[in-house]
Amino acid sequence: MKALSRAIDRFCQKHRRFGVPRLMTYIVFISAAVFIFGQLGLFELMLFNPALILRGQVWRLVTWVFLPVSSNIFFVLIALYFYYFVGSSLEREWGTSKFTIYYIFGVVLNIIYGFAMYFAMDTVVYIVPNYLNLSMFFAFAVLFPEHIVRLFFIIPVKVKWLALLNAVFFIYSMVSAFYAGMIFMALLPLVALLNFFIVCGGEALSYIRPHRARFSPQTINYKKAAKKAKRAQSDMGYRHKCSVCGRTDAEFPDLQFRYCSRCEGYHCFCLDHINNHVHFQ
Repeated sequence: MKALSRAIDRFCQKHRRFGVPRLMTYIVFISAAVFIFGQLGLFELMLFNPALILRGQVWRLVTWVFLPVSSNIFFVLIALYFYYFVGSSLEREWGTSKFTIYYIFGVVLNIIYGFAMYFAMDTVVYIVPNYLNLSMFFAFAVLFPEHIVRLFFIIPVKVKWLALLNAVFFIYSMVSAFYAGMIFMALLPLVALLNFFIVCGGEALSYIRPHRARFSPQTINYKKAAKKAKRAQSDMGYRHKCSVCGRTDAEFPDLQFRYCSRCEGYHCFCLDHINNHVHFQ
């Protein structure tokens, strides 16, 4: 998974124009429109159904992505806001290319699973977008575990605790579907988690096992390189310098800089290149 995650990062570095900017914005607006017009009885035409897709109703390959999570408008609005917030944050952090790949991967994996169950078990699995969209929150929690959000716009909660609650919901959904006899529906959360580990495997493992990185050779080299770099930067009159474009905080005082934990040594990047660079090994 980690190697595949790195391959995706390299692809995004080489193809920076790939992807759909503000993808989550479009998905949220279309989903809201579907909820409004779907009250006219259009939901049945949008469900994922391999048998009907093979008969020519190919739009069902995509329309299931926009199906609402509930018939309650309050929960729909909360969910759409949540998807927009998390998706937009991931796109800003990862870049458009990686976020688009993440979402497309999730859609494709669900479609493959649906057709596999249809051909292998002669079973129609009505795929829903809930797990795909909720899997984004695991990625968000890996990147910003200490970030505080307001549950129902009132209760302040750290993202890492909400991620645990999200995991409990995934487990509950799997167990309840299994006991209800819907075994193939019970596997849908695992498909969403597979997408998460394919695209975010490296970041997730480094978060789950931080104690290994603490004493790794890369961390030791980072500390040595940091001391050496700071001495050189002090002599040159700046504190931060992008390892890609060479801009410094002395020349651009309003520019923000970040350090990449996946690069070996001490390497600083501006916000334009923190998610778009080839990692130093």
